[in-house]
Amino acid sequence: MVNGSKDPALVQSLAEEIQAKGGQALGVIADICQAQGCSQLIQSTLSKFGRLDIMVNNAGIVRDQLLVRMSDDEWDQVINTNLRGAFLCTRAAIRPMLKQRWGRIINIASIAGIVGNSGQANYAAAKAGLIAFTKSLAREVASRGITANSIAPGFIKTDMTQRLSAPAQEEIIKQIPLGFVGSPEDVAEAVAFLASEKARYITGQVLVVDGGLTMAA
Repeated sequence: MVNGSKDPALVQSLAEEIQAKGGQALGVIADICQAQGCSQLIQSTLSKFGRLDIMVNNAGIVRDQLLVRMSDDEWDQVINTNLRGAFLCTRAAIRPMLKQRWGRIINIASIAGIVGNSGQANYAAAKAGLIAFTKSLAREVASRGITANSIAPGFIKTDMTQRLSAPAQEEIIKQIPLGFVGSPEDVAEAVAFLASEKARYITGQVLVVDGGLTMAA
């Protein structure tokens, strides 16, 4: 299942890339801030594949602003996408997992949800909420063979982080003990691990992928 982009061409291209490498993929565009959109997303997956084993909540936006200047809309947009969206998608996905008594829920949080970040009260609140949501969910579904974990990436090379100025990026890199920016593949490997049987005895945890940036926090 491929989702998270509003660009039909990009979604289809990614699905075709997966298929070209021997995998199976279904490209679906859904509004994850609406319960109906999440239900349709899960139903499309079940109709195509017959079951749902792994759910990765990765959709996220930023609307950075100092709290004193933050508008209601800037707060609501981030909370709705980054936290409410994960709740709605997970609620829809958990039903078939409970029936099959197996599943993996992996939520992409952020180190901002652990240590906070100036100008990101909305984003940090959403990610901290996502971590607490994950822990609560893990307790609820453990008896059904379902694990729930979150991953907290640090400074990762994405379109979002590349918007920062070169001096700002250099200053952040100076604070990373490993001395370099992480890649999306670093996060993807952590997701693959938590989705595998190798992580069958891990649930309710936060796996920090940040090059050591927050080890002293």
